[in-house]
Formats: sequence, structure tokens, C-alpha cells
Amino acid sequence: MDFEWDEEQRLFREKVRAFIANNLPDNWEDVAGHGPGSAELTHMSRQFCGALADEDMLFPHWPVELGGQGADPWHQQILAEEMWAAGEPRGAQYMNVNWIGPTLVRYGTEIQKERYLPPIVKGDAIWCQGFSEPGAGSDLAGLRTRAVLEDGKYRINGQKIWTSYAGLAETCFMLVRTAEDRHTGITILLVPMDTPGITVREIPSIIGDGDIHEVFLDDVIVPADARLGEEGHAWEIINYSLRNERLGIPRYQLARAALDRAVATLRDHAAFDDDSVQIEAARAASMCEAARSGIYAIVSRRSHGEEVGPEAAAARFATVMAERAVSEFVVEYLPGALASSDPFLRMHHQRGIVAGIASGAAEIQLNIIASSVLQLPREPR
Repeated sequence: MDFEWDEEQRLFREKVRAFIANNLPDNWEDVAGHGPGSAELTHMSRQFCGALADEDMLFPHWPVELGGQGADPWHQQILAEEMWAAGEPRGAQYMNVNWIGPTLVRYGTEIQKERYLPPIVKGDAIWCQGFSEPGAGSDLAGLRTRAVLEDGKYRINGQKIWTSYAGLAETCFMLVRTAEDRHTGITILLVPMDTPGITVREIPSIIGDGDIHEVFLDDVIVPADARLGEEGHAWEIINYSLRNERLGIPRYQLARAALDRAVATLRDHAAFDDDSVQIEAARAASMCEAARSGIYAIVSRRSHGEEVGPEAAAARFATVMAERAVSEFVVEYLPGALASSDPFLRMHHQRGIVAGIASGAAEIQLNIIASSVLQLPREPR
């Protein structure tokens, strides 16, 4: 197996790094500390992603006819790694690039593409993901938000929770129930967030300002052409979307950047000489690299045109473990950095808190690994 980057890939990584260095504001680490859903980061990300789009670097892996460069999945991975190493200045925009845009391209009508793709292509669109509910977190098949088709329009009633970016989003990629069957009764609606009947309430948290919300839907009316795909056919679309989402978030790169920052700080204070500290740093670093290897195996499959299956759950879980290992290392050996001395390490710790929840809970990934990868039998109830 060849672990070397080719010349084109190496030059692309250098180009991305140079762009980040030239376009991040001087107060970037303070901005990032507000959280990816904050007004501060959202405002900055529009400018940053607009500049990325002007340089043809926002989505190099998209087809040329859609404004991309037709590059292979490795270019997408390189771009994502460098963005996450810097603290992910794209904010909510990463969702558009990784999965909302590709999902619209694959399943959207021509009218939906004409409406929603141009702002995404310009780096000027904020979406939120209306999946989780109070009684249906990672178990999406248990959702209860109901949409009833009446005279060519859907009437939506229900509640979503833990909805990232909802306070500033223009559109929600929303799962609703249109029939009783757990899987075939689910439909996707593209819902403008300024539609009457939608109430958004921020959930205070330690992970950042404006990152998570409750969304209440009371007799919300949207036209039937807001539906993405056929009624009841959401499961195929969801699986496609989530595979793109989970593989497009290289959290291990942010974790490794935080670990390197922590080790450098310890060295500066002559606090890295003890064997136990070095062993724990090595353990965290090895977990970051294990996560990277798992993701790279998946990207390799994609680059060869192969379908990505449940093995993505193993790579996702390895990334969660890497995040946790680095967070634990910083808490143990550099706790003052989380209080005030290092905004980058504090930001990583905040992001690490949700690593095992966002994009599918870690426990759900373990269930997928057990049943679909290892093919372990289920114990009878």
C-alpha cells in the first residue's frame, strides 16, 4: 500500500494551508471559541467560504458542471483535514459541501436544484438538520413529527431537538412521518425556517453559543414540492447523506492539532520529561493515527468507485475514541489551558464533548459494527 501523497495532492494541501493562513482573521481562535453555530463564526464563515468559492476551493470534488473541479475524494479529504486542523472555519457550511449539496444533486428536482444549489456554490447558505426528536435521538425510525398532505400542501406538527445551527439557518433538511411504518413511513421535506409556525429556542450549553436548539412546529404549511424524493422513500436518501456526512468530518485532525499544541506547551514549561506523560501523549497520538487510517481506508474505496458500507461506523467510532483520548490528556496534564490560557485547546475540548453524539451516537456505531460488520447474533429478549 502506498502511503505517499502524489505531487498534485501535496501541492493542493500546500495551497489550502496558504489560503487558511492568508484568510483567517487575527482573532480567529477567539471567534472559534464561540462555537460553530454562533453568530460570530457564522458571519465569518460566509466571508471565508465566499473567498474559498472564488478560488475554486470550496468543493473541488464536485463535478465540473456543478462548479467543482471534478477532483477525486482525496482532495475532499485533504481540504477537510486542513480545515479541521485550523478549527473548521467553514462553520455550518461544511454540511452543504459534504452532504446537503451532493444529496440535492442526486435526489433533488430541477426546481430544487435551481433554488438551493446557487447559494451553496457561492458559500452563502446555512442549513440545519431536523432529525433528532425528544423521543427519537439516534433511532431515527422512531421519529413522531407528523406531516399530512392536504390539498397539495403538507401540514407539519411536532418537535425537533439538538438541532445544530437552527437559530441562523435559512432551510431545514427535515425528516417527518407521513405513514405509520417505522422506515417506509418517513419522508424528507426542505422547509424554509421563516415559515409561519416554526419556533426556535436555543439550548444553553458549554459547547458553544447557538450550537443546539429545540425546534417546535405548529401547523407549519409547506407546498408538496418541498418534498425531496418520493413520499416514504427517505431511508435510502438518509443513508446516502449520513455516509457523506460522517466521512467528511475528520475530527481526528483537530484532535491531533490540539495534542501537538498541548505537548508543545508542556515542553515550553519543562513538563514533558516524565515517562508517564510521554506514554499518554503517545497513546493519544496513536489513536488519532488509527482513526486517520480507518478513514483513509474508506476514502480509498470511494476513490475506486466502491460503495461505502457499515465499515464507516468503525472509522467513525475510532475518531470518537481519538477525540476522547486527547481531551483526557489535556484535562490531566494541562487543565489550566481549558480555563483561559489557550482558546484553541478550550475550543477542542468543547467540540470533543459532542464527538460521541454528533453525526450518530457512538453507541449506535457500536451496534452497527456488531451487527453489520462483525455479524454478531443478537441475544433474544
